[in-house]
Amino acid sequence: MRACVGVVVAAWLAGHALAAEKWFQFSQCTVGQLPKGFSNLVAGEGPLGEWTIVLDEVPSLMPSITGKAPVTMQRPVLAQVSRDRTDERFPLLIYQEESFSDFRLRVPFKIVGGEVEQIAGVVFRFVDPRNFYYVRASAPSGTLYFFKVVDGVRSPPIGVRTNVAAGVWHTLEVECQGTQIRVWFNGTEAFPALQDRSFASGKVGFWTKSDAVSYFGDTQIVYKPRETLAAVLVREAYQKYKRLRGLKIYAASTNDPQPRIIASLDPSEIGQPAPKEEQDVLARGTMYCGKSRGEVVVTLPLRDVNGTVAAAVRVVMSSFPGQTEQQAVARALPVVRLMERRVFRASDLFE
Repeated sequence: MRACVGVVVAAWLAGHALAAEKWFQFSQCTVGQLPKGFSNLVAGEGPLGEWTIVLDEVPSLMPSITGKAPVTMQRPVLAQVSRDRTDERFPLLIYQEESFSDFRLRVPFKIVGGEVEQIAGVVFRFVDPRNFYYVRASAPSGTLYFFKVVDGVRSPPIGVRTNVAAGVWHTLEVECQGTQIRVWFNGTEAFPALQDRSFASGKVGFWTKSDAVSYFGDTQIVYKPRETLAAVLVREAYQKYKRLRGLKIYAASTNDPQPRIIASLDPSEIGQPAPKEEQDVLARGTMYCGKSRGEVVVTLPLRDVNGTVAAAVRVVMSSFPGQTEQQAVARALPVVRLMERRVFRASDLFE
């Protein structure tokens, strides 16, 4: 199976992420398979939907210079193809790998068919099948509506009447900033911004109803990356100890037993494997101290509330003439102690 989720591209300023971009590249997926990283769920009643990848004529991403280039091309797209006619049945395909708080989501969609319903939409700030927001477009009724579902109860619709032609590709965009929600349809803001406090963050996904057959194209989400506790600890330590020349946290996650950099003053280093010394600190709770070109490097264990080694912290500082190993460790220790106040258990570092 080819990877369908694009690489996250982050913009950085002074070591802090401002925005990141992720693509659900269904055009790179294998026809006939469910995209990796997504879960097939249903809200309301009835069986699950049937989500798969199919081929369809999609508008070309490149404008024609000569006028002879095709305006459409056949590419893989995401499709919900189940024709179960249960009325209060809402097939969902939810991206499970990450939750989003503030973001802008852009989704191309096409309503293909259905006898009971011809409808398609997007889900956002999804908590579970009984708690989420969604925006959907209906071809028969010519409506674009926002709803929220709280404890399984759907709110009254908020939206507008507009031309939603079936068999044609449209774009739906949703932006969440704090409690504000904005919606665009085919590039035009659909209705005034909404305010709602029901859900602060959650997952995103795709929505249909009853027997509606709907297609979805390559989807983009630009978002504010979630900052892990490990990243917060590095940032706060540097704010307090400005003279640090380097600071990294190494740890192994439940999904990856290989210890890696999980936070650093240099974000480009995140994900790099831990050197032998840091692995030894993690395994045995030892400490290391060394010098290099006017710097002193101290690696210490970071312990959780029970005293168990949760991570290894590499502290890089300027050295001074005659500085002993004991003095270097004494300088680095307050940095680690500051971090330990926030770590109840090792898994906290990844949250």
